[in-house]
Amino acid sequence: MDHLIYTAMSGASRSLEQQQIRANNLSNVNTSGFRSDLDQAQASQVSGSGYDSRYAVRSGSGGVDMSPAALEQTGRELDVGIIGSGLIALQSGGREVYTRNGHIDVSPDGDLTINGQPVLGEGGPIVLPPFAQVSIADDGTISILPQDGDLNALMDVDRIKLVDVASSALSKDNAGFLLSNNRIEPRSEEVVLANKHLESSNVSAIGEMISSMTLNRSFEAQIKMMKVAEELAQAGNRVMRSA
Repeated sequence: MDHLIYTAMSGASRSLEQQQIRANNLSNVNTSGFRSDLDQAQASQVSGSGYDSRYAVRSGSGGVDMSPAALEQTGRELDVGIIGSGLIALQSGGREVYTRNGHIDVSPDGDLTINGQPVLGEGGPIVLPPFAQVSIADDGTISILPQDGDLNALMDVDRIKLVDVASSALSKDNAGFLLSNNRIEPRSEEVVLANKHLESSNVSAIGEMISSMTLNRSFEAQIKMMKVAEELAQAGNRVMRSA
């Protein structure tokens, strides 16, 4: 009975972990540029004397689904969507982080940020001088019309750092930003932006809901299995007492 309880307990624990991933994906179905999390698990032998035949499910990072999603037109000059593969480089602490969310904010001091993290350019975080108008080209070049200058002459001020990293080399931090195996990635000249657009989340709400329902049924089955194991153990104890 011990084997049966162990198997059921391990399966139920795994179902709960998968549900957390599905719930997080569903909660971000409307988050611009969000990449859905994947899950992965493997059987691992339990260490210790007398546990040679027992195996538990060990969860591991399944990586990130980097498949592109639909671009939606916003008409906002500081919104950029990525066409195909690619990532926008941001600074977080002492390293680069990456995102597909191209909703850029500008502070009163001209600092460009995405979700509070500075957007990186040619030489570090991008800071714009006072401007009357701003535009972003498909290669990430930022041009402005100076606030007090020639309003008929666009001026290039910086260029957003765009990178292209294989999905197998990416993971997520606790804030949802993407991390590379390398602390700094080289600029890619192949990444193309669509100005005045944002990319939607690549989460399939229907797919995640179906997976959640399947996991609920699996969890219920594991709980029933544990109850059956308990009943069988109690029956065995009764037989031993009456012998």
